[in-house]
Amino acid sequence: MNYTALILDFFTYGFMIYSLLIIGFYIFIAVYSIGETRQYRHRSSFTDYNQLATSDYAPSISIIAPAYNEGATIIENVRSLLSIHYNNFEVIIVNDGSKDDSLQKLIAEYDLEKKDYAFQQHIATKEVRGIYQSKDPVFRKLLVVDKANGGKADALNVGTNVARNKYIVCIDVDCILEQDAMLKLIKPFMDHSSGRVIATGGVVRIANSCEVRDGKIVQVHLPQQFLPRVQTLEYIRAFLLGRMAWSRMNGLLLISGAFGAFDREIVIAAGGYDHKTVGEDMELVVRMRRYMEERNLAYKVAYIPDPLCWTEAPASFKILGRQRNRWTRGTIETLKMHRKMFFNPRYGVLGLLSYPYWFFFELLAPIVEFSGLIFFIICIILGATNWSFFAALFLLVYSFSVLYSVFAILMEVMTYNQYKKRSEILRLFMTAMVEPFIFHPFVVWAAIMGNIDLLRKKNAWGEMSRQGFATKPAVAAGAKG
Repeated sequence: MNYTALILDFFTYGFMIYSLLIIGFYIFIAVYSIGETRQYRHRSSFTDYNQLATSDYAPSISIIAPAYNEGATIIENVRSLLSIHYNNFEVIIVNDGSKDDSLQKLIAEYDLEKKDYAFQQHIATKEVRGIYQSKDPVFRKLLVVDKANGGKADALNVGTNVARNKYIVCIDVDCILEQDAMLKLIKPFMDHSSGRVIATGGVVRIANSCEVRDGKIVQVHLPQQFLPRVQTLEYIRAFLLGRMAWSRMNGLLLISGAFGAFDREIVIAAGGYDHKTVGEDMELVVRMRRYMEERNLAYKVAYIPDPLCWTEAPASFKILGRQRNRWTRGTIETLKMHRKMFFNPRYGVLGLLSYPYWFFFELLAPIVEFSGLIFFIICIILGATNWSFFAALFLLVYSFSVLYSVFAILMEVMTYNQYKKRSEILRLFMTAMVEPFIFHPFVVWAAIMGNIDLLRKKNAWGEMSRQGFATKPAVAAGAKG
């Protein structure tokens, strides 16, 4: 018996079967997302958001934005948060021991002074050094909390403790919101037809190369640089297709840490954000879902496909690598912490579908791809490469990757159409063709390094420097144009 040939066949057909399975799941996700998007747009057409915006009975929300060394963009971003189209809200900026001038800029810009502010510490956190409010009544909805550095999760827990409203909206301070973002994000909490809504996520878009004025996006542009542009395509696929499909199944495991709303009571009951993981956003959603499942309480994690939030994407391979390394470690930590749910029928869709999908096609995918590359190199060295089979499998995977991206772009054009110039859509198509050769291999490598760093017990967050947004000066009063 030729054992070498047997081993080669085992791995060859193993990689082929894995590829076909993941392609099958992606096709299902793409098709399944269409119905949910149509239903959402149909329902939204009957909603009077202006009435909700001015109503005194609209749900009360506390917007929590952790800030660490965000001096480059913090003033623009706070302006964006304060200018949202909503009535009953407060903005809580949590300065997590910044080493730059973030706090000083806020104090100067908003005329802040330190106040005695009583709050109950539901969740244990690092020391709160001071709470600031503005002397100017125009900024009465702004609260700035200064605390000892403890990481993003700890900062969000401090904000949760300080918050006084029923729902909390956790957002990255470098994000810029659409004016009606909060109206659309909070609306699912008012719909109890399928159980208590415990969390809602919104679409995050890439703001690189967009024009910003007074904390608002005034002109949307496709990013000029390759890395932010390919991330734009990646985000369209992930948010417009993937999360819409999982929302329809009520199987969402992740709400982006950049922008999500939560039922504060359930967050506190579940124990708040876990500061021991770098994937605190995903871990909290999973733990809140476990809390509801284990008590047999009807609930839903909702999702909004409207472009609600804009953020600055990493523009260098160095910063991008740190981000994807951290995402990988966070995913592994979360799945390990909640491994009890793996194929456990007690947890319904969560245990039988969501968790297995994340394990096999999110956690293992980079490892399988990297192993496949090593296997291919070994085959070349041994002279055992079946070139015709390799070419067929490569063309299948590459063609599907491009077609899936093209489908996502067409969905974007037919729904929210943020990039209206034909030249920008054409550049997205071209990006889809190049992505598998440049961006995807780098992301796989960053994920492999994330696995290695986790084994080495490296849990650093990683420095995420910002370039700042392309700002456009405000038009002077009385000026024309």
